Order: sequence, then structure tokens, then C-alpha cells
Amino acid sequence: MLRHDYPGQVCSIAKALEVVGERWSLLIVRDVMNRRRRFDELQAGLGIARNVLSARLQRLVDEDILERRAYQANPERYEYFLTEKGLDLWPALVALLHWGDRHSPVPNGPPMLIVHKECGGRVSDRGTCESCGQVLHARDAQALPGPGLETAPRETEAVAAR
Repeated sequence: MLRHDYPGQVCSIAKALEVVGERWSLLIVRDVMNRRRRFDELQAGLGIARNVLSARLQRLVDEDILERRAYQANPERYEYFLTEKGLDLWPALVALLHWGDRHSPVPNGPPMLIVHKECGGRVSDRGTCESCGQVLHARDAQALPGPGLETAPRETEAVAAR
């Protein structure tokens, strides 16, 4: 197994990667932001092995990025919700989404669009509304299907809390 720390690195990016830099971690956060909150929903949507998903979820809970809430007692079943620390990842995910759209485009356009809930304007890679100029937070935006959704590979969901 690969290490997930960066000894000797006095760097905020390295410290952030120690927490969310493992494969699947940001995609799990993305899916929780898009209301996939149950283990089976996450596993089916991501196509990730159950043991890997379980380990990643536990790490995100341990790091206070996700919160686990029971929705069923017998057998115990949980939903995952973003904490404030988890919601603070939204600008980074929006920037990555736009970077991917720009540098690995889908033929018919972006598979998903992030829009400002209040005015419907598109959200820029900097997290501002291109229509009204407001600086946005995760709860201010929503993901909508984009023109490239039909031609996109299986996993093309954008990042937005609804």
C-alpha cells in the first residue's frame, strides 16, 4: 500500500494531500455533495471495492470531513454528510471540475454545470457567479446536467451541494 504522508514536506498542499489525496477520496466527497449519501449508493456509483470504500469513508470521518448518521437500527446502516470542513473542499472541487473540462474536454461540452441557485448563473472556476458576480459557497450552488453528459464516460458528476 502506498504511503499517504509526505515526510519532510513543510507545505500546506502536502498536508492537504495527506488528508484527501488518496485515490477515491475526492470522488467520495463529490458524490456526497451530490446527495449520494449511503454506502451502497456510493459503491454502485463509483464502482469502488467495498473494502476500499469502507476504509476511505472511515478516514474521511476520522478527519472530520464526513459525519456518519444512522438511518436504520437493525441492521445498522448509515448515511454520510459533509461537515463544515468537508464543505470547505467545494472551491477546490469546482476548480478541478473546470480544469478537467478545459484540459480533458468531452466532445459536446461539459457533462455537468454548476450554477448559482439564486440567479441561475454559471459558477466560474474561482467560485463566483458569472452572472451576478457573487462569491459563492457550496450551499449556494447546484449541479445540472451539461451538454456533454450523454457523450461522457460513466462518472461525470459535478461538484455542488444542493
